[in-house]
Amino acid sequence: MKRIDLIYQKLLQIGPERSVSAGELAEELGLSRANVSSDLNRLWKEGKLEKTEGRPTRFCAKQPGREPTLHTGTTTLDKLAQANKSLITPIEQAKAAVLYPPRGMHCLILGETGVGKTMFADLIHAFAVEIGRLDPSAPFVIFNCADYANSPQLLISQLFGVKKGAYTGAEMDRKGLLEKADGGILFLDEVHRLPAEGQEVFFTFMDKGIFRRVGETEDERTAHVQIISATTENPESSLLKTFIRRIPMIIKLPSLMERGLEERFGLVMNFFREEAFRLGQEIQVSASAIHAFLSYECPNNIGQLKTDIQLTCARAYADLLSMRKPDLHVGVSDLPYHVKQGLLLAKEQKQLLEQLVGTENNAFVVQPSQERILVEKETERPVHSVYEKIEQKIYELRNQGVSDEELEFDIEHYFTQFIKGVQQRFHQGDLARIIDPVILKLVEEIVRYTEAKLGKVMSQKVILGLALHIQTSKDRLAKGKQIVNPHLNSVRIKYKKEFAVAMECVRMIEEALFIDLPIDEAGYLTMFFILDDEAMQEGRERVGVLVIMHGSGVATAMVDVANRLLAVQYARAVDLPFEKDSSGIVEQVVQIARETSGESGLLLLVDMGSLLVFGELIEAELGIPVRVIPMVSTLHVVEASRKAMLGHSLQEVYRDVKGLYLLMEEQQDSEASAQPLPRMTIVAACLSGEGSALFLKSLLEARLRFDRELLEIIPIQLIDRKEARRQLRKLKETRNVICIVSNYLLDKDIHHYSMDDVLNGEVLPDIQQAIDLEEAYTRMAETLKEQLKMVEGDAVLRDVRTCVSRLEERLHTKLPFDTLIGTYLHICCMIERLKTNTQTVTYSNKESFIAENRKMFTLVAYELQPLADTYQINIGEDDICFVMNFFPLAREPETLA
Repeated sequence: MKRIDLIYQKLLQIGPERSVSAGELAEELGLSRANVSSDLNRLWKEGKLEKTEGRPTRFCAKQPGREPTLHTGTTTLDKLAQANKSLITPIEQAKAAVLYPPRGMHCLILGETGVGKTMFADLIHAFAVEIGRLDPSAPFVIFNCADYANSPQLLISQLFGVKKGAYTGAEMDRKGLLEKADGGILFLDEVHRLPAEGQEVFFTFMDKGIFRRVGETEDERTAHVQIISATTENPESSLLKTFIRRIPMIIKLPSLMERGLEERFGLVMNFFREEAFRLGQEIQVSASAIHAFLSYECPNNIGQLKTDIQLTCARAYADLLSMRKPDLHVGVSDLPYHVKQGLLLAKEQKQLLEQLVGTENNAFVVQPSQERILVEKETERPVHSVYEKIEQKIYELRNQGVSDEELEFDIEHYFTQFIKGVQQRFHQGDLARIIDPVILKLVEEIVRYTEAKLGKVMSQKVILGLALHIQTSKDRLAKGKQIVNPHLNSVRIKYKKEFAVAMECVRMIEEALFIDLPIDEAGYLTMFFILDDEAMQEGRERVGVLVIMHGSGVATAMVDVANRLLAVQYARAVDLPFEKDSSGIVEQVVQIARETSGESGLLLLVDMGSLLVFGELIEAELGIPVRVIPMVSTLHVVEASRKAMLGHSLQEVYRDVKGLYLLMEEQQDSEASAQPLPRMTIVAACLSGEGSALFLKSLLEARLRFDRELLEIIPIQLIDRKEARRQLRKLKETRNVICIVSNYLLDKDIHHYSMDDVLNGEVLPDIQQAIDLEEAYTRMAETLKEQLKMVEGDAVLRDVRTCVSRLEERLHTKLPFDTLIGTYLHICCMIERLKTNTQTVTYSNKESFIAENRKMFTLVAYELQPLADTYQINIGEDDICFVMNFFPLAREPETLA
């Protein structure tokens, strides 16, 4: 008995009176929940089952003799329209296409990758079933045209079927997809990959509803099939006009960016609800994480958004299983890096986000069994003791990639902050309510002993802090938690006298409280004994960190990222818009420098130009030492802040950050010289041995177009994964690995495609586009190397590629393939021309063009400046205008005058 039949027989035995969920049925039958869920939905579509709305969905067998009835309530498409206003028009078009007599009209769905074209087609089928236009058993057949794009004859046989003996190997009659879809819907995905021959064979069927199998000459067959096709391309340029004329209904699905913040919020929460249902767990999502998901750039639309949320939930779930978190909580630290960057963009729409989501103190509680999402105030998890503060800091630094050897931070700072906060949290009279009287009496003895041995009077703040510390230490040990001091040896060496007193105090605590304390506790007690009121009031002088950069919001965004990564508000920022002269901002900079730094000095991080002299101005005005580092990145700000917080001197911070800059530069230079024109590689990796890997290689070679002199597909076995990773590392040393086809993650920095997606052809267009771009890039580098005289062709192309990539990011756009290649070539030749000073260009109507696109002009000029600095050229306004024409929002490109 097939699995689906077994499931149906079980539901018939249970009877129509009782409904069950997929999980319950899977447990009873000992089957996979995913397989049971799939079969239940298939049986429901066939009209054999009834199902209830809500979570979890429940199914039961239909009562005997009960026939399907027309849907009179709210349909699936109606519900979708209620939650997504931007889909109202496409949904009305879809309804009209289904209702059009006698059997509906053919449709073409347009939209970018990931907007949900397949899902929308499936909903059209569900709607047709709901209203009774289609029978519940009506098929919904999906066919990806990319699978057979290079073999028109094979494609035709797949669609229309084959007559026995039609060609060698056709040993029996075989139905095509049209016959399988009879009475239902055939969905042609990526229809732009359908060759002209494939489009033409559809004409007769779309006009008259008749067709022949391959090899048939006399008999004609009929099928009642509604054709729904989908494409990411412009149909006017990718499909035959005669094909388009036969599709009366064209439906355009909006991209994620076009759908608005409110709809995106609904999608985000629905995806979290799906994950809660899948995991069977309540998920708590911080408002900051929601802000990031609503703001980050998501070029692959809804598909990517769903994948990123699944990845985030998987990380949080792993923390729950490993007991690093007490509950399934999704915060900013769980987000993928590219999603975290959305927090920078969130500032641009802060007011809208707070109206929709609320403040960052809110948390969203998603229940697996409820549609409603609760919003609660997110409370900070209390950190009661110095131990937990230090553990928390170590956890944060490790999450940032800091190794155990580099875990150097100022414990003195934590004790100072801990004691300074004691008086704010408690009055002395309150201590008797929260501190054990035995501990209060013990602290009095410790203070008397310590003051006599060290010859000093301990301040009231230190005494209060010590009492609270010993209380939390006792509670910590009672819960089985360890006491570990990461800097025990350095404390013992640096404060020998105080440490000896602390050892005696440890003995006093053990005798009074009947507990065993590790020697690490003596290190913590020592810190209480070396602190006094003056040190706590004044704090410890640290180097200030100030970032000044050209452009609106550039410095602020960079500093915000650094401070978020370090979980502090340490570095400060000053933005210098291009419209504002640097001399007009000196007073503001001096004031912030005065607030940021003391006698320890100031580290100034700038980008270029006149900002380099700001260090001298601040030094003269405030009389403090200042060091300046130019051409900085976020990494430099993070390193500077981290070193300054640890109490390093100005010279040490300057040296380390400068060393980081030189190290990055050396790495870039060595990589560039070692591999100016890397050979391209696609890795095909399989778990099942060399044979499967070779098959995958042959499949990719058959379905992809590429120059075998430039690209090689290399098979790797995954039986020994360590060896596979070693082979991959070796390949990366000499080649440009475009992507990896495998179901196992070998390298997180290289794009992975699953074998299933390759076999069904879903990702082949993406791989093909990557190959085309890299091949064009390689050939262009070779051509420029021969043609350019004033600059090195491969080096300038590499720099230009980085510049254009940055412009795409800043302008929130992705240039088409042809435009991208043209942009590279134009800027490379522009640099060569400006180096020779032999030819000038003039952009007509330059003044009005710049006035109309002032913001874009400023941004493009800023991003071209590194090229100007590197190649010592002056890029004028005319050249900037020509570059602007390659990007959206500018006018049509004009000819050189």
